[in-house]
Amino acid sequence: MANYTKLSIYATEEQGDILTAYLSDFPFDSFDYTDGLLNAYIPQSEFEVYHDEIENLLHNEGILDYYFEDIESQNWNAVWESNFEEVEVKNKVLIRAPFHTPRPNYNGLEVIIQPKMSFGTGHHATTQLMVEMLLSSAVEGKRVLDMGSGTGVLAIVAAKLGAESVLAVEIDDMAEESVRENIELNAVAERVVSVCGDASAIEGKEFDIVLANINRNILLADMAAYAKSLSKGGELVISGFYEQDIPLLTKKAKSLKMKKINELSCDEWRAVRFIKQ
Repeated sequence: MANYTKLSIYATEEQGDILTAYLSDFPFDSFDYTDGLLNAYIPQSEFEVYHDEIENLLHNEGILDYYFEDIESQNWNAVWESNFEEVEVKNKVLIRAPFHTPRPNYNGLEVIIQPKMSFGTGHHATTQLMVEMLLSSAVEGKRVLDMGSGTGVLAIVAAKLGAESVLAVEIDDMAEESVRENIELNAVAERVVSVCGDASAIEGKEFDIVLANINRNILLADMAAYAKSLSKGGELVISGFYEQDIPLLTKKAKSLKMKKINELSCDEWRAVRFIKQ
């Protein structure tokens, strides 16, 4: 089993969220935050490649109180899984692990996610914002794209809201394997297809709703591909950025004939919905 390097940074919770967004541009498998300490996990082979760039980023952000530690993956993966807690969004969507006690009388949607070291388990504010956006969309009978699907939470929610079909695209092969597993766990395999790839995977395809919870730079780079794949009147829902990023993202969307409809916020994070005109 591959060994990992753990980067530990002493930071406030707000600083931890910001640093997580910046560090997610590197091949870290996961992040967790506990008692003033942000931990980020990266395969040692990848760390050797990106070590200098990571340290430059930290120094540019004024972060001096951090350290690296080499660990074996099994030493932290089991611990991370054992700390996985249920997440509920607006009393309408419950995201839990298979080992949590089922709620047979729950009135909302129940999504089961096998926790692994990858993004999109539902705990991050941006994932919850995207779920909230989905709850206010007319999803039933629609063709949905979940771009950067993580562990497949949004794809599964869309399917359970009645989407006709869902394509989940994830660039990380380990995360994409997790998507496939979670699709089966939630019995939505007939309507959800998962592929490993980037924006080129949607070339020639058309969707009514495009979901992209990634980061500002990738959103700006790939928004033209999202817009091209959207049907007229279709929705682009994005998150993974901050309030100060919205004007730039809105300007880009406007250049692609997409109009901003609304936005949601959670702490410093934002989600925005656009309509293709």
